[in-house]
Amino acid sequence: MSNRRVIIKTPEQLEKMRASGRLVAEILGVLGEAIKPGITTADLDRLAEELMRRHDAKPSFKGYPPNTRNPFPGSICVAVNDEVVHGIPGPRVLQEGDIISVDVGVVLDGWQGDATMSYAVGEVDGESLRLMRTCSQALDAGVAQARAGNRVRDIASAIEQVVERERFSVVYGLYGHGLGQSLHEAPLIPHYVLSKEREHLDRKLVPGMVITIEPMITAGSRKTKVLRDGWTIVTNDGSRSAQFEHTVAITNNGPWVLSLP
Repeated sequence: MSNRRVIIKTPEQLEKMRASGRLVAEILGVLGEAIKPGITTADLDRLAEELMRRHDAKPSFKGYPPNTRNPFPGSICVAVNDEVVHGIPGPRVLQEGDIISVDVGVVLDGWQGDATMSYAVGEVDGESLRLMRTCSQALDAGVAQARAGNRVRDIASAIEQVVERERFSVVYGLYGHGLGQSLHEAPLIPHYVLSKEREHLDRKLVPGMVITIEPMITAGSRKTKVLRDGWTIVTNDGSRSAQFEHTVAITNNGPWVLSLP
């Protein structure tokens, strides 16, 4: 993806992406109200797709990538406890004390919207609450740096500083990305500063770019592995993980968060 051209959006296209982002935010709000002990992740998936269809939108993730042997089967991605990202909805029943990240992507009028929230299931322990709070604060810090003239490095550094201050770990090798009519466009957005990512970190932010900023952090090791389903990424050490994500447009007036309610 690094060598692909960044697609600059017009003001009219940004308005369409704002509509997609607003719908994602609305769906996440409804799902957040529904999350409680006893509900299954499949229940959340059905609810999300019902809301998408009601607004003449379709899920971004279902069947992605097309024409492959193992496309994603769900309408949303769910990640419970030690699952970092890309968990497949199914019969798993949420239990008191779990935490869950829900990633929602929609296509509305041909344009993508994408955002993630982490939620507590009932009453959870203080460390899990601190993990989620830190991830949310890291996202906010990254978004604040998404300004024309800055570089991706400024976003990554701001995120990493917040996370490391709380003695948590940013997951390596999982990125934010450009967004538009395709789910994944250039550029890649690392959430950490590492010399091997210099090509991506040096990318300059210019008006009309639309990117996702989506830090994934863990309470323990940043090392991960992929389960046998080919999608679900979990922490190696079983530590809990949290993720928050927004879709952000770079403008002359600062960052415009498209995925707010």
